[in-house]
Amino acid sequence: MKFKSRLDAFRRLAKGYLHTTLRDKLSQARVSTQLCALALCFALIASVVIILFRLLLEGANSVTGIEQMDIHDVVYDWRALLPLLGALLIWLVATLGSKRYRRMGIAYVLHRYKLHYGKIPLQSAAGQFFQALIALASNFSVGREGPAIHLGAVSASVLAEKFKLPDNSVRIMCASGIAAGIAATFNAPLAAVVFVFEVIVREYKLHYFFPIMISAICGAVTSQLVFGNIHEYDSIQVIRIPLDHYPLLLLGGLGLGVAAAAFNWTLLKVTATGQHWPLIIRLLIAGSVTTIIGIALPQSLGSGDLAINAVIADNPELLLLIAVLIGKMVATIAAIGLGIPGGLIGPLYGIGALLGGILALISAMLFPSIAPYVGLYTVIGMTAMMGVCLSAPLAALVALLELTNDAAIILPAMFVTIPAYLVAYQWLRADSILLRQLDIMGLGYKVPPLNQGLQLLGVRALMNRRFVVVKNDDALLLEVLKRAEGRPVLVRGDEGDIQMLRLEMHSFDDTTTLSRQPMQGLPDSATLDEVYSLLSPKRTGEVYIYQGSRDNLVGVISWSNLQQEIRSGQL
Repeated sequence: MKFKSRLDAFRRLAKGYLHTTLRDKLSQARVSTQLCALALCFALIASVVIILFRLLLEGANSVTGIEQMDIHDVVYDWRALLPLLGALLIWLVATLGSKRYRRMGIAYVLHRYKLHYGKIPLQSAAGQFFQALIALASNFSVGREGPAIHLGAVSASVLAEKFKLPDNSVRIMCASGIAAGIAATFNAPLAAVVFVFEVIVREYKLHYFFPIMISAICGAVTSQLVFGNIHEYDSIQVIRIPLDHYPLLLLGGLGLGVAAAAFNWTLLKVTATGQHWPLIIRLLIAGSVTTIIGIALPQSLGSGDLAINAVIADNPELLLLIAVLIGKMVATIAAIGLGIPGGLIGPLYGIGALLGGILALISAMLFPSIAPYVGLYTVIGMTAMMGVCLSAPLAALVALLELTNDAAIILPAMFVTIPAYLVAYQWLRADSILLRQLDIMGLGYKVPPLNQGLQLLGVRALMNRRFVVVKNDDALLLEVLKRAEGRPVLVRGDEGDIQMLRLEMHSFDDTTTLSRQPMQGLPDSATLDEVYSLLSPKRTGEVYIYQGSRDNLVGVISWSNLQQEIRSGQL
């Protein structure tokens, strides 16, 4: 029995030591093996969730048979009413859950990432999973990346919280889960990494890069194991364009910039207007608009594949593509603007493909030599629309590079995206969709640079572990303070409150007195930003750090230590 009790005690001691050592490592803003290993484990779980979502979506599509619909006889097909039925089902699922967890999508994830260390309530995952599944299966004009980003972020951040990781590491795990979700959805690991840095993180830190990259690899490998190594748009025939076509591409870039600015403005206007309407009204309007468009122009519905297929078909008709473009833009604005859960990248690919195809067909009327390059113009339009509308030009370029598996798109796509972006944001003063959505919803996302730097480090990275804790006994306090040898002396009050003991000398009579300064506490999962928030009003003082319960003190951080860290220039 003694041996067993000693063995149990040793196990508890070893477990506590390993857990403490791990938390110390993760509190640092440095690349570590532990951080990469955790990102890989959490990314695997996130990838499994996304694969399950994709399998259920494929199963739902096989039941409804949307892909086998006869476009010429859609009026008499019951599946034309799927958007209305889907709107009712989305409303039903939304009403079954709490109103607190109705927010979802990329904008909401960005808000939680910036202001809450990427901690997203687990309760929001069920609503996102089933509502997005219904929306995609009902043929709404929404994309798959919205639920992929939300579900990937929830999976990783919830696991990080369960493991009681420091907040600065929870944020990295959230970003890693997003990368895994995108990669598992599109089989595009590099695009997932670039998208996370360009849209979510919005800054480059080396110790973020490796966990995010490992997670993207995990997501892509998982996708390939289940669905195969598929590049969704490698069927688009891309031919390297000669340099004498570039003046025409420049004009095309100007036109794409105007189209992107108009799309952003209209979508944000509808979003702001619909914010004040009841949920059932918004969903029914979106369902009705989608149904009407689907009956007239079924190619305008869905994520964007039908629109792309219409462009790359043999001998596409210019008037039909123009009609499908108008229908696709209206259907997308109605769905996203009125609250149908889903992403925007898929529809933007469809809209961009239509714009690129229309540009190629019009140009071919004047210059017949352009006719063979319709596929390249299609991909250029897709790249420009995503890059401009989401303010993510590099992510758009890398995504289409991976999805088409053809490097011939790089130079012309870059050449078109630059003027399109400048026209939209400099001349027409367009707004980024994601950031404006946050403003409309009243969700914050702006963090001052100082606070942003302080959030990179956990309190365990700076706290002073050499301190003394004494009970509230006036007879012993002076003696303890003398023997502390410069270490902080903390007094535990009768009610559990903690005070800092100081010896103050009065110059007018050369006497000394003991003073006690109340201290506030923070859990050892907090970051230096929380310490700064507590101490900055008075620019002095200390906070104590506890692990688990407030009785288990593990460190002290003073204002002078924090100021020294800020001045070091390492943040």
